[in-house]
Amino acid sequence: MISPARPSVRQTGALVGALALLLAATGCGGGAGAGSATDEVTTITALDYYTDEPEHAQWGDLLTACGKNAGVTVEHTSVPAASLTPTVLRQASSRTLPDLLMLDNPDLQQIAQTGALTPLDQYGIDFSGFSKGILSAGTYQGKVYGLAPAVNTVALFYNKDMLSEAGVAVPTTWDELKTAAAELTRPGRYGMAVDANATFEGSWQFLPFLWSNGGHEKQLDTPQAAQALRLWVDLVKNGSMSKSVLTWNQSDLHDQFLAGRTAMMINGPWRIPALNQAEDLHWGVARVPVPRAGQTPVTPLGGEVWTVPQNASKSRQDKAARVLACLNNSSNMLAVAKDHFTVPSRTTVASRYAERVPSMAAFVDSVQRARSRTGELGVTWPRAATGIYTAVQSALTGEQTPEEALRRAQQIATGP
Repeated sequence: MISPARPSVRQTGALVGALALLLAATGCGGGAGAGSATDEVTTITALDYYTDEPEHAQWGDLLTACGKNAGVTVEHTSVPAASLTPTVLRQASSRTLPDLLMLDNPDLQQIAQTGALTPLDQYGIDFSGFSKGILSAGTYQGKVYGLAPAVNTVALFYNKDMLSEAGVAVPTTWDELKTAAAELTRPGRYGMAVDANATFEGSWQFLPFLWSNGGHEKQLDTPQAAQALRLWVDLVKNGSMSKSVLTWNQSDLHDQFLAGRTAMMINGPWRIPALNQAEDLHWGVARVPVPRAGQTPVTPLGGEVWTVPQNASKSRQDKAARVLACLNNSSNMLAVAKDHFTVPSRTTVASRYAERVPSMAAFVDSVQRARSRTGELGVTWPRAATGIYTAVQSALTGEQTPEEALRRAQQIATGP
């Protein structure tokens, strides 16, 4: 999701349309040195957006190991996240698409729609043990085109010392959240923080509240959606949440929490390494509070999927698929999760991981019911996401009531 969670869709409809035309014109040419389907393949290419260290090196080592297992050398290239789609466009036009391509999971359907990717069932890859939501994130028109070794979602981080001092229990419901946030608010400190900025990241953070209350991205102007948005409005109105959430991103939330300026925040597991380094900070993590006791939160699924692009060489595709399968075996899932504080995509592996890393238990638990953002709307999800963050902005600034803001959101979601 953007930042480590990267929930944004990074390409526009115009770019995707251009990619489709380019693929049609170029015949989906293969990577460097593709050759014929019978050529011996000793090297394949892989492209992702893991430019930061140590992430880039960790993925490079894993690709090297999986390449060795498949009998090939993997030439690993990373580009900045914002450059990934333009890079794919250039490679399509020059017939040099990589043999392995990593995509942010909300982007997969838009790229698969162009015909640039191959369905993974043709390679005999094992899909067993993946939750429905995780498979959905890599599926287009009923076929799986991408698999994620590990995924992420969001949860509620809280400062243990602040809650203890105020005599506040970790909130599990919306009423408890409002009460706790109010009691935790002090001069120079807010009780709660969310990312409500005008980006897809803001939409991503609102989804647990929308979905857990029975709201739906297919129809945004419902009482359930308005109730969820009203919760955020009330937190700002009563001073339990800063108006600055309208511009804060998830990194800003982390900084506020680390500095003691908020007692609770919604964020992802990629924040845990930095929190672990804060020696004087005693923190915990719990599931996102739900509307009523006994409910289970429904959170959005973040993370990246690996795909096998169309290629002139069947042999190269087969080798790439073997590497992809290796990335998604149980032992490598666990290794990826340990390196990056993510959740292994196979349920049994995730359960073992939660036992070993207790700070990840809330995320592992939430992932079991987490939903793909594109699972219902497919390639039209970006319109709904735009409607959501627009509504959040309008309601939290007081320009519109939640009901009015969500009626406008529905118009944006269904508009041309």
